[in-house]
Amino acid sequence: MRPGDLDAQLRAAASRLGPFAGGVRHVGTVGSTNDVVAELAEGGARHGTVVVADAQTDGRGRHGHQWFSPPGSGLYVSILLRVMRPPPVLTLATGVAVAEALATAVGLDASLEWPNDVVVTADGESRKLAGILTEATTERDGARVIVGIGINLRDTAWPADLAHVAASIQGVTGRAVDGAGLLVEVLAAVARRYAEVESGATAGLLSRWESFAPSSRGVTVEWMSGQVRHRGVSAGIDEDGALLVRVGSRLERLTGGAVRQVRAQVGQ
Repeated sequence: MRPGDLDAQLRAAASRLGPFAGGVRHVGTVGSTNDVVAELAEGGARHGTVVVADAQTDGRGRHGHQWFSPPGSGLYVSILLRVMRPPPVLTLATGVAVAEALATAVGLDASLEWPNDVVVTADGESRKLAGILTEATTERDGARVIVGIGINLRDTAWPADLAHVAASIQGVTGRAVDGAGLLVEVLAAVARRYAEVESGATAGLLSRWESFAPSSRGVTVEWMSGQVRHRGVSAGIDEDGALLVRVGSRLERLTGGAVRQVRAQVGQ
């Protein structure tokens, strides 16, 4: 991503970027963009500060997983939001924004899996195209939330554990990706959806999330609680973004942890 191209596209789209207009910093290789934003926040960086990196050496995903972030193959961006308290639906709002940006910028129909995976179908299988990591810290006068977004732009030499689960935009579409243009659309979509969260008008947002997430209703899923494995059928999300799962006559409310879709085996 050439800084000159990025700056020009950001200026052209300034009216759509809300709090992110004028707050984007482009850096080279860093450990983690979330860590860079955290350091900037400690120094007083304003609400809406954005850091986008060419590569990460220690990019993070959920549950302590690493986000593979080699140079030239992905969009690695983190956003600083200063709030009174972290909105519970913020991760879902970001997922909707990323899916909408992919449709606008590259014409790609992506799906969402609770709570924060952006997936596409490749070779008949669901593969992860993008991920979102939200980290919140309480401060004296409110809280800061750092939203990290990683999007695979181009295929690369994936590590063995990712080779059959990861996908990239170019790998799926066969077309080159304008990383700067995609970043602009991501920020514009996040600004639009975050405004809904701030206003409290989230019913439309949650409905939109479910429209991107076919596995959120009527699909058998599994999750762990301690050392115990549970299974139920997804039943949508509630007003706080928790996943509802029907287990027999009970309705469980899941607010964290990993949820796995159980796929039918051949012959069943």
